[in-house]
Amino acid sequence: MRPAIVRPVLATLAVAALAGAIVAMTPAFAAEPDWNEVAHALGKSGAVQGGGVYRVGFPRTDLTVTLDRVTLRPGFALGGWVAFQPMGAETMVMGDLVLTQDEVNPVMRKLQEGGITITGLHNHLVRAEPMTLYMHIEGHGESVKLAAAIHDGLALSKAPFSSPPGTATPADIDMVGIDRIMGYFGQDNGGIYQFGIPRAKPVTERGMALPGPMGSANAINFQPTGFSTAAITGDFVLAAEEVNPVIKALQASGIEVTALHSHMLSEQPRMFFMHFWANDDALKLAKGLRAALDHVDVKKDAAQLK
Repeated sequence: MRPAIVRPVLATLAVAALAGAIVAMTPAFAAEPDWNEVAHALGKSGAVQGGGVYRVGFPRTDLTVTLDRVTLRPGFALGGWVAFQPMGAETMVMGDLVLTQDEVNPVMRKLQEGGITITGLHNHLVRAEPMTLYMHIEGHGESVKLAAAIHDGLALSKAPFSSPPGTATPADIDMVGIDRIMGYFGQDNGGIYQFGIPRAKPVTERGMALPGPMGSANAINFQPTGFSTAAITGDFVLAAEEVNPVIKALQASGIEVTALHSHMLSEQPRMFFMHFWANDDALKLAKGLRAALDHVDVKKDAAQLK
């Protein structure tokens, strides 16, 4: 009788062991982060954008920065941000913080103490007064802890945690004409006409595709400066072989290349970020930007202007 009893017990134990092994081999996926808790820890709220990314803007509305006698609006060239993306059992955060020279090292030190990685520090423009620097960051872990670390770092700068009342007027610019030339639809964001054009193939970090709100899209901004003129800035996201053709296309159109560098450390494929500046006839500049985009492997889908 004993063997007849032992066999079912052994079978039961084997099934339990197999089930445990299956559970152990199954990747752990955390629930969607509570973005309200993230906003509380960060000290400022944002919004969920494409790809489930929670993005929070930190424009330097406290600064008055001029370049070639143009006063730069915060959303045009001083728009710091951080973005959170669920990544399996943890959260990934990336960001671009706009800092004055005296703020750089205190903020950097505090961020590193909180486990945030510094992935870039550089200019985006030249001749701007006062000079601003741009610190790119990345972190992986629990979303609220990441947000708290970023808050503590930014608290050592004068970057505002509150948003000023919305007083910006719509962009006074030929948006239809610019769209037609660019081949994409832009968006008026507080008087700045903006384009976010993704690359055809995704940029990945640790095997995870980075949506545009994580900083992987070609960003182009128009700030009206006159009846038919505009200043432009932004950055192209480029593969190595695209860099010099884009430089030539921009320079041929009178658009100044102001910076070329990396924003991340371990993305795949390797990407280079090219910043630019000009202040001229808006449609002329749109033609120059379109000529540069012709050398970039950008996505062509329903978002493209037909």
